[in-house]
Amino acid sequence: MTGEHAFIHALRAIATDPAARRLADDAAVLQIGGEALVLTMDTVVEGVHYLSGDPPADVAWKLVAVNVSDLSAKGATPVGCLYSHALGNADWDAAFLAGLDDACRRFAIPLLGGDTVRMPEGAPRSFSLTALGTGRQHCPVPSRSAAKPGDRLWVSGTIGDAGPGLAAALGRLEGPETTIAALLARYRRPSPEPRLGVALVPLVHAMMDVSDGLLVDALRMAEASGVGIALDAGIVPLSPALVAIAGETVEARMAAMTAGDDYELLFTAPLEHTARILEAASALDRQVTPIGSVEDGSGLSLSIDGRQLSLPERLGYQH
Repeated sequence: MTGEHAFIHALRAIATDPAARRLADDAAVLQIGGEALVLTMDTVVEGVHYLSGDPPADVAWKLVAVNVSDLSAKGATPVGCLYSHALGNADWDAAFLAGLDDACRRFAIPLLGGDTVRMPEGAPRSFSLTALGTGRQHCPVPSRSAAKPGDRLWVSGTIGDAGPGLAAALGRLEGPETTIAALLARYRRPSPEPRLGVALVPLVHAMMDVSDGLLVDALRMAEASGVGIALDAGIVPLSPALVAIAGETVEARMAAMTAGDDYELLFTAPLEHTARILEAASALDRQVTPIGSVEDGSGLSLSIDGRQLSLPERLGYQH
């Protein structure tokens, strides 16, 4: 058994409760009475999800943010979290806790408890966090498997900043200081908006977060829903900082769509909900952009300026 996909497939024989959603979604959804409890867990590992030299406060922030992103993708309001801490240098741990406090306050997700462990000397450290949220009342919790032919495909925010942000953290990116700082911040401190997911719930068919890369996550949505998704690379939103560094060539757009670590929302909705989607996002001062369509068929197709593009060999991050 090799790779994340094969391992998750094997786990499905164990995770048979309906709340697990066949391990094919961003979170589990447990129905308690008439309320939906949404549960998700993410782990960050030194040398994989963060660099040894990253500020510890930023590591803690990212740990909270990636979990909040999963809650947002289910339209869930955060209600609390539990986390596991690998003890190390006391000053590093103190700075981590300061970042954890900042993030919990920013995303309104109180810390409820957790566990502490000590890793073997010299071993990479890892931190896990379980986030809990409640679904919007009188609305089903959206899944990634409900996209319907005729839907419009949308994405929130901008895509691709974390890739060059990682390059900046590694000292491999040159450019104006303010531009580098903006890209580095998107890598180290993603800022999902859970209120946007909650606002979109009544308007969408399928919704998930973009974590491993726009292309691979769009393909996952297509496969889960049993539909085809046509994505227009030319209208995928890029930030001014990314354009200043990389431009807007096909190659730059392809790199942005496969970089991962965006933590934005990817969702589909009927065309008639367009005005209400834009209004909901505007009320929260968040950008949303239609970038494609859902069609009969299967898989992911990519175009730019009306010209079909071949999918890259690597669509995004794979464990």
